[in-house]
Amino acid sequence: MPRLFTAIEIPPDVGLALSFLRGGLTGARWIDPENYHVTLRFVGDVDDATGRDIMDMLGAVRRPAFDLMLQGLDQFGGRKPRSVFAAVKVNAAIMELQAEQERIMQRLGLVAEGRNFRPHVTLARLRDASSRQVADYLALRGPYRSTVFHVPRFVLFSSRDSVGGGPYLVEAVYPLG
Repeated sequence: MPRLFTAIEIPPDVGLALSFLRGGLTGARWIDPENYHVTLRFVGDVDDATGRDIMDMLGAVRRPAFDLMLQGLDQFGGRKPRSVFAAVKVNAAIMELQAEQERIMQRLGLVAEGRNFRPHVTLARLRDASSRQVADYLALRGPYRSTVFHVPRFVLFSSRDSVGGGPYLVEAVYPLG
């Protein structure tokens, strides 16, 4: 089975607005707008039986739909920036949804996620971008805010092992509400 992860899709209008932030960073590999998403839980490469178990267990998630917005741009990597992202304005609904998915994955025997959950939309992966270039980029575009958007579902995506940014395939859809 391919590499799996759960995510929230970004609506086309928000994706279009994010796409206007592209450019101005040497060495950036910009993510295509149709591949923007908020990863909830990275699963990784699993066998077909585990993949089916994940699909079944995620089907038992019962959470209300909720609203989100993106607020601010930032980077991961510190002095050696590796990506630029739009941060999600955190609310209880997204944190609880992610925590439930983490519990499901651990019940299925998957290793716990090693990092704290920091919801975001990756805009670019960086290679050879200086911390100064990234700081200048963020100074110009950092105050970005999206419109509030509704989250009626989450999805299970698969991806091929590639150099980031997709393409992603929706394997299953899980309605909220």
